[in-house]
Amino acid sequence: MFLRQLTALFVIALVLLGWVSPARSQATLYPPPPSYSNANLNTTDFSGQNLETAEFSNANLRNLKFDSANLRGAVFSASVMTGASFRGADLTYAFLDQANLNEADFSDAVLTEAIFLRSSFEGATITGADFSNALLDGVQVRELCQTASGVNSQTGIATRDSLGCR
Repeated sequence: MFLRQLTALFVIALVLLGWVSPARSQATLYPPPPSYSNANLNTTDFSGQNLETAEFSNANLRNLKFDSANLRGAVFSASVMTGASFRGADLTYAFLDQANLNEADFSDAVLTEAIFLRSSFEGATITGADFSNALLDGVQVRELCQTASGVNSQTGIATRDSLGCR
């Protein structure tokens, strides 16, 4: 108890002396996620990058490369990603509602617990993708099941099983 109070007094003294800024130390501990909302990033290559919780809402992301990127918790609401490549990317907990994912490549991607409501997948490649516990519209599941095949190399889950295909 005494040690905790002493530590708190020490931190307060540092702040009052101007040696430590509470805002700066908080930002250092938890930097804000990158935001690319409303951006036009056609053909940009984000392959292999750590973009966890990044925001790409309402962005033009045609033909982008996100191969093997960490996109856990990323937000892609209402973005156009026609022809984008997510090969081997981790999109666990990602939010891709109302997104245009036509002709996108999700080969071997991890999409567990991602949200895809009202998104379009026309012509998308999903070989080896893991959609376990993802939130998809019934129409999306039926369409994706028509081409679903393969097993995800990272999770060992078959694409058809992760979608609940019959």
